[in-house]
Amino acid sequence: MNCSLSRDGRDAVEMKSMPGVFEYSVHNLRHNLAPIIDKGLKLVLLFGVSNHLDKDDVGSNADSQQNPVIKVLPKLRTWFPELIIATDVCLCPYTEHGHCGILGPDGVIDNPASIKRIAQIALAYAKAGAHIVAPSDMMDGRISAIKGALQGAGLGNRTAILSYSAKFASGFYGPFRDVTKSAPRFGDRKCYQLPPGSKGLAARATARDVAEGCDMLMVKPGLAYLDIVKQTKDAHPEYPLFVYQVSGEYAMMYHAAKAGALDLRAVLEEVLLSMRRAGSGKRKFLEQRPVGEVVEVDS
Repeated sequence: MNCSLSRDGRDAVEMKSMPGVFEYSVHNLRHNLAPIIDKGLKLVLLFGVSNHLDKDDVGSNADSQQNPVIKVLPKLRTWFPELIIATDVCLCPYTEHGHCGILGPDGVIDNPASIKRIAQIALAYAKAGAHIVAPSDMMDGRISAIKGALQGAGLGNRTAILSYSAKFASGFYGPFRDVTKSAPRFGDRKCYQLPPGSKGLAARATARDVAEGCDMLMVKPGLAYLDIVKQTKDAHPEYPLFVYQVSGEYAMMYHAAKAGALDLRAVLEEVLLSMRRAGSGKRKFLEQRPVGEVVEVDS
């Protein structure tokens, strides 16, 4: 289950661009998670929402003590000791330009500076209590940088790395970027995310992350990339593989169901089954209350 976290607020807030999906605060997360965990939820992926945090060129609040993820991690470890907690690691919600890395003077991504900063953020989340750090930035060499930071802090055998190994420059991310205020203010992310038509680059990026020491793999988005799921599982059968059903995929099905064109629960189950058939052992999706607290837990 994905959890989007903001710093303030007492009530869960429904996301306008993703009806039925909610943003939680540190204050109300326990109350909202408890009944879902009772139904069998085993793992959550946390995303910070910087509604009230200042943004700058280096994403200073990505790992500050005011960050909602940093604040809630030790609480979650206490409230739900059996829950596995993963944290998304990226700069885009915290940078004023909205890109996933640090920009050089020419406005181009500075890859060495970016992976150093990403590793700092991952280490901060690990120290705060994350079982898994999940870098979604798609910078070259980030897995190696994170691995080195974790090992240097004595956390290499306590914190796993879930790599967004095949993350495509997709048009399906729109609703989520609206929620997290993470859309780039200029340009796009095609220079560091994968082109939708390239199977070869996806294979190379995944092989690179495996060589650098990641523990788990991911394909994102899901439904339009099931061939990449199969390709990845065939190439790396020993690695747990996640498929990410993203916000636009969910919104597409939700609005079709709202118009009476299909049954949402049935279609969600069919999509999740297709992901399993293609090779995924793990599915990540946006929990939608009216469909039934949890459509399917991690399996």
